[in-house]
Amino acid sequence: MGNLFRAAWSSDARLDGKTVVITGANTGIGKETAIDLAKRGARVIIACRDMEKAEVAVKEIKEKSDSSEVVSMKLDLSNSQSIREFAEVINRDEPKLNILINNAGVMVCPYGKTADGFEMQIGVNHLGHFLLTFLLLDLIKRSAPARIVTVSSMAHSWGSINLEDLNSEKSYSKTKAYAQSKLANVLFTRSLAKRLEGSGVTAYSLHPGVVQTDLWRHLSAPEQFFMKVARPFTKNSLQGAQTTIYCAVEPSLDRESGGYYSDCAPASCSSAGKDDNLAEKLWDLSCRMLGVTWE
Repeated sequence: MGNLFRAAWSSDARLDGKTVVITGANTGIGKETAIDLAKRGARVIIACRDMEKAEVAVKEIKEKSDSSEVVSMKLDLSNSQSIREFAEVINRDEPKLNILINNAGVMVCPYGKTADGFEMQIGVNHLGHFLLTFLLLDLIKRSAPARIVTVSSMAHSWGSINLEDLNSEKSYSKTKAYAQSKLANVLFTRSLAKRLEGSGVTAYSLHPGVVQTDLWRHLSAPEQFFMKVARPFTKNSLQGAQTTIYCAVEPSLDRESGGYYSDCAPASCSSAGKDDNLAEKLWDLSCRMLGVTWE
């Protein structure tokens, strides 16, 4: 709460002629991010699982941003086949991709598995975005200067990476699995930034704030009650989107990469989030699980 009284960040940076992909942007902070970046003149592609909801969102984003350059495309991050099909279309049809925002996520859901047999939270929040970024990276590099923004959470700070049981098959705690997936986002960004040095592509992870979104639907009754009590200290989706937008457009970040942000400013992540050895082990394991070679 230390940043409650700091002046709100704002920037008149324009994105004319630039293309943005945002995952999970039919609701919440993803949708608010899409509205903002469309207002700045970007061509915005929202990548969503539910195309009916996506079409409704596109209409709203167009109206609020006064932009016609907003389209939706089907992407199910819990299915590597869907991710590959989505990336194939982007690589074929889009001449450039300047900003990729890995925003979609699932939170504290009951135990379930993706189409590829991964635990749902690590599968969607980390592995799905890992594969998506891998498949789009050549296009992103050709579009440099470009940015890759991954929405993590302060929950990463009570997470740990279980390299022996990333899929939580031996034991499952929905909160631990969520925290693990958000720590994976921070570590992925660190490793990615190192690999992208000198390419003109930069990477950032962030905590959007405690935001009132649909992600709360899996919380238990006592947890829901706690969140209602905490409501005055939480952010709405528009406020929650500001750090994502900051990481996507703030000019001073051109010279920064691999960092973690909160409240539109650099923030400190957990010690595990700075562990480069752990980051590399997770990177190698992710490649093996997805069957990709990403040096």
